[in-house]
Amino acid sequence: MSVGGFSASDQNEVSLDGIDQWARAALAELMKLSGVGRVGIALVEGGGRRLLFTASDRADLPGAADLEWCHVDAYDDLPLNDVIRNGSTLVDSLDDMDPRLDAFVAAQREAGFAAIAAVPLRVWGRVLGGFVLYYTTPPQFEPAECAELEGLAASLAEHLHASRRRPGPTVPNYLPPRGSLFAAHEFPPHPESVAEARRFLRAKLEEWGVEQETSADGELCLSELVTNALIHTHSGCCVQLELHNKVLRIEVHDTGPAVKLQIAATGDWQGPHGRGLQIVDALASRWGQVEGPARAVVWATFDVS
Repeated sequence: MSVGGFSASDQNEVSLDGIDQWARAALAELMKLSGVGRVGIALVEGGGRRLLFTASDRADLPGAADLEWCHVDAYDDLPLNDVIRNGSTLVDSLDDMDPRLDAFVAAQREAGFAAIAAVPLRVWGRVLGGFVLYYTTPPQFEPAECAELEGLAASLAEHLHASRRRPGPTVPNYLPPRGSLFAAHEFPPHPESVAEARRFLRAKLEEWGVEQETSADGELCLSELVTNALIHTHSGCCVQLELHNKVLRIEVHDTGPAVKLQIAATGDWQGPHGRGLQIVDALASRWGQVEGPARAVVWATFDVS
């Protein structure tokens, strides 16, 4: 699908201009949907703590030189924030929305809107952001219509992924936020890969000036995550490290069949699976897993002093 005349092959350079071009085309395409009076788009930044936001009323879409972006706290009570956090689509009339969103609902009513649809933008199991549609008249939100929105989101996310593309072995290709430090390395399906991954992380964090305690915690967690990837998928994996706004994010992308990971029951150190995840759960600030159709991503974040 070509979104507003923009196709993935158009993006061969990694730059903010590529993201702006994608966002401008996405906003224009989404504004064509019946009943939509405003569109907002948010992209994840800062280790998931903040969002980069823009909207259809922030730029003259046909010819503005720059697209206006602003930062939004990812933990604010807003429908789009909720969708990006949980990865699930939300469609609702303002009359039926959660009471904790009363301030948001009042502002949208005053602006003349009657319903919203918020949809995550997801590629390879990772939520890159989301879009929100503001309707002047409530649509029916039938299953077919919701499926169409999610299909459009998938297409937009693929184009976003392409606009952030960088050279190298990263799985998936990914352009980190401006001002961040980033490294990625692929490891083959061999037992030696666990030690190699530890050495890779240790060298990078020393280069980046990360304190030894955080580095040691991250090294231990990475060892467990890479071990899980090798055991459960019998395939290789890609390790991604990102340091941004004093948050270290470690991701392990496996390249085999997706397997749902579970923490072993408390005290079950004799069980065959899940003991390593107890370590990750104890040491990481946050961690989680996102499953795709043929791979999974397990991630963990650490606060850096």
